[in-house]
Amino acid sequence: MTLGLDDWALQPPLELPCGDWNCDCAFTRQRGCCCAAQDFYNLEETVFTRLMGHWGELQQLNSDIKATAEGRQVAFTAHMSPLMSCFGPFTSDVPIPYQEVSFNSASGYNPTHGIFTAPVSGLYSFTFTVFSKVPYYGDRLYHHVILMRDGVPVTSAWEDNREDTEDSATHTVLLTLAQGDQVYLVLQSGRELCGDLQGSNKFSGFLVYNNEH
Repeated sequence: MTLGLDDWALQPPLELPCGDWNCDCAFTRQRGCCCAAQDFYNLEETVFTRLMGHWGELQQLNSDIKATAEGRQVAFTAHMSPLMSCFGPFTSDVPIPYQEVSFNSASGYNPTHGIFTAPVSGLYSFTFTVFSKVPYYGDRLYHHVILMRDGVPVTSAWEDNREDTEDSATHTVLLTLAQGDQVYLVLQSGRELCGDLQGSNKFSGFLVYNNEH
């Protein structure tokens, strides 16, 4: 049987889907006044809180990865500034300042003092090149550069002759270092490095493997 409008008007009021939902809210003020708004708001808060928690965990993970990577990626390379004359001679052994830095991962190398400080314990490889040149044949080549670890000599390169106008030597060594150990090069007292216009005197090193992980 089909009910007319009058019959619908006589029917008992229908139960609305939400207790506080009404036509005025539904059709004239819909934004934020639906009976489900509070449920959606609570869901949004829950999702946002969880996302922020995951974001914090990701940031911590990224920080841990970065710290581990920095501990494993330690390397530097530097050379002396061009020498128009000579570095030295001095009355005592003097650390050589390799001031032109082209790479310094983990900031272990200090160009002001020419000293590398191990940021982590591990096996390191160091290479240095010693170069000197005198203006004329018969002038004396007279240099002696020593690789030091915490004040103790490790190896060196030297020259003392009047037959050559220039000379160079390169050494590579492996050293086991504890965190905080220092490696640097000194020019022996009374010796000198001369005529290096191209930055041929170099000092470099890198971490082979880390003992802390």
